[in-house]
Amino acid sequence: VCKMNKDAQMRATINQKLIETGERERLKELLRAKLIECGWKDQLKAHCKDVIKEKGLEHVTVDDLVAEITPKGRALVPDSVKKELLQRIRTFLAQHASL
Repeated sequence: VCKMNKDAQMRATINQKLIETGERERLKELLRAKLIECGWKDQLKAHCKDVIKEKGLEHVTVDDLVAEITPKGRALVPDSVKKELLQRIRTFLAQHASL
């Protein structure tokens, strides 16, 4: 339990530092741009349309749609994008080693 609390505390501290420095917003913008660039957004949009066609517009709620597309959305993120984001976070942490 203590290790989990420490991990959660560390994540909260890192997240707070990312927010305070504006890095979190920059990372979100980078991710958004990369996902559009690689066609991820278009693929997910097409998948949404397929789900709506399959189930019928009147039978799909936003929550249903989110539940349906989230796993596919995560799976479609290219490894290169994940690696770049992870590298940026590691670099940020190295620069803010006092955390």
